Amino acid sequence: MKKFLLTSALSLSALSFAQIDFSSTRFGITAGGNYSRVKNAHNPSGARFAFQGGVLALIPMGGANQFYLQPEVVYYGAGESGKDKDAKGIPGYDAMYANNYISVPVSFKGYFSEAESEFFGLIGPRFNFLIDQKVKNESREIYRTDQLGKAASFNFAIGAGIGYSYKRQLELALKYDFGVSNTYPNLDETKIDANSAKKKSEQVLSLSLSYIFE
Repeated sequence: MKKFLLTSALSLSALSFAQIDFSSTRFGITAGGNYSRVKNAHNPSGARFAFQGGVLALIPMGGANQFYLQPEVVYYGAGESGKDKDAKGIPGYDAMYANNYISVPVSFKGYFSEAESEFFGLIGPRFNFLIDQKVKNESREIYRTDQLGKAASFNFAIGAGIGYSYKRQLELALKYDFGVSNTYPNLDETKIDANSAKKKSEQVLSLSLSYIFE
């Protein structure tokens, strides 16, 4: 892992002059599950399990069969629920704060070697565009979308992950995306508790399976 991180850092620093071969771009499909939470937002606060699925492109960088740029366009479920293990039986435990996005991650992808079947790493930004938000069984009226609970129409995250590729076609990836922007900017005004003025960071752990066409 340390070897890969060092290789990735050196490769990213050389990105400005790396040769990107768009003519050899391959395309694929991807789908998976998301485990998401939003830090400092609702109370009680628990995880939401959701789905992601869409398309990707694999664009070679440089002459070696090892480094790539991988942009994706996916439907991406995130948000949180009220299912805090310490909140059973209190108002808000059955709450759902579902944020659904069209998401565009752009990842630098490096395979550990040029072998046909090999582990790889991913790192890069994620751009989320809100297409739908559903709130139900909220514990406070201000959490409604028509009060102060409206999610931002755009948010930004940084993601990193690791995966395994079978013959450069079937790939399994585990990825963590950390929200940098504020998911619920209006909730900063509530001053309900000590965390209410803090940035609401949406964080997602995902497991996805991709198939890349020849």
